[in-house]
Amino acid sequence: MADEMGSFRVDIEIENPARLGERRELRSVLVDTGAELSWFPTSLLESLGIERRKLSRFRQASGTVLERWTGWAVVHLAGTHTVDEAVFCEPGDLILLGSRSLEGLNLTIDPVNRRLVDAGPAPAAALG
Repeated sequence: MADEMGSFRVDIEIENPARLGERRELRSVLVDTGAELSWFPTSLLESLGIERRKLSRFRQASGTVLERWTGWAVVHLAGTHTVDEAVFCEPGDLILLGSRSLEGLNLTIDPVNRRLVDAGPAPAAALG
């Protein structure tokens, strides 16, 4: 779903890698390649039993530095999935899909049609 500023949103599912089989849908998640990690609501991550693993610092565009907990989550989108580090959102934080999740999903942005598409074969090291 595109919004007025040229960015777009997607519907995803989140799962706990330690409890596969139980997923939660998250609708209208902002795709943000400027963010390294994905940011999901704390209530959703907690409802899946995803544990806080690491306290990390993030710099906002305004220069403000925030501290947030991160944990491991499985992200499902477009018929594929990946395990990634996800940020536990606090009230006022944006809910977004970051660049590391997109890379893990092997998806890239089609800017003309404002959608995610398969990125094709992943690079591999050559022998010899």
